[in-house]
Amino acid sequence: MRDEKLLRELTQLWGVAGYEKEVRNYIEEKAAPYADDMMTDAVGNLIVHKKGTGGANAKKLMFAAHMDEIGFMVKKIEPDGRLRVCNLGWNWTGSAYNGRVRFRNGVSGVVSCMGPIEEAKNDPGKLYIDIGACSKEDAEKYVKLGDACGYHGEYLELVNDRICAKTLDNRIGCYQLLEALKQNDGTGPNDIYYVFCVQEELGCRGSKVAAERIQPDIGVAVDITPAHDYPCDLEGSNEVDGGIGIKICDPSVVCDEDVVAAMVECCEKEQIKYQREVIDKGGTDASSMNLSGMGVKAGGIVVVTRYPHSQSAVASKADIEAGVDLIHAFSRREFT
Repeated sequence: MRDEKLLRELTQLWGVAGYEKEVRNYIEEKAAPYADDMMTDAVGNLIVHKKGTGGANAKKLMFAAHMDEIGFMVKKIEPDGRLRVCNLGWNWTGSAYNGRVRFRNGVSGVVSCMGPIEEAKNDPGKLYIDIGACSKEDAEKYVKLGDACGYHGEYLELVNDRICAKTLDNRIGCYQLLEALKQNDGTGPNDIYYVFCVQEELGCRGSKVAAERIQPDIGVAVDITPAHDYPCDLEGSNEVDGGIGIKICDPSVVCDEDVVAAMVECCEKEQIKYQREVIDKGGTDASSMNLSGMGVKAGGIVVVTRYPHSQSAVASKADIEAGVDLIHAFSRREFT
């Protein structure tokens, strides 16, 4: 990989949806040497601008990668010290069960369930977090009502150049934007906006605000997508190591066919391994960019990932790097 240390560090940052400050500060420091302009908007998006050579006629391309990760928020502290929680983003109760979580202040806990996990039926209200407290008063020394926590999962090297970590959704996208920014020498025709968004997991909120500000000609979500090449509850054609995914359609967006064709042409010209991506569950920031303002042509660049929304997501280094190559190539394309 170009900079595996960067990806490793990104995955280990704490940044539950709505509380992305630590991630933003880290990315801001890494992006600053390469940016022409940079700003943080009112909701917390980091917008990094790299000017092209097109002047007043330059097309504005917005690449959106969300910084936030899924997690839980404490909604009640029981007399025995258990923490009852609600979702911040979509958590699968099965993958959360017996998983480790960490609060912003460093307090750790274990997720368990009130009754058999099979009966929870993906209801986070059945879950609780055990931080080791003996009573409500004891728990309140460490955690307050409204505190948020995210998964704890170390970065692991697997065989065949695959990796495992928490928050690959979507620190992969953040990594790809940073690496593409480094490659952008300012000689391309387009004005590029690398946007590190907040609160995607809560309804694609950050990208909507950013797109309203930027008013891009083309908006591209840079994210992950679930794999279908192993036994699971989803069906489709997504394969780990199948190349970078070019989004065609998901329940939230039908990508602009000209944008899709341009991405395919970039991959074929630059010999970037790619796969066409269609999913029937989920969505990305492409949806909010598509419907912003008077409408924006939208596309998606996605890395196929196993076990998403868990502390143990798995992806291919080759697919991740192919995504960087596609972002760079697409950025330099001339659009009429």
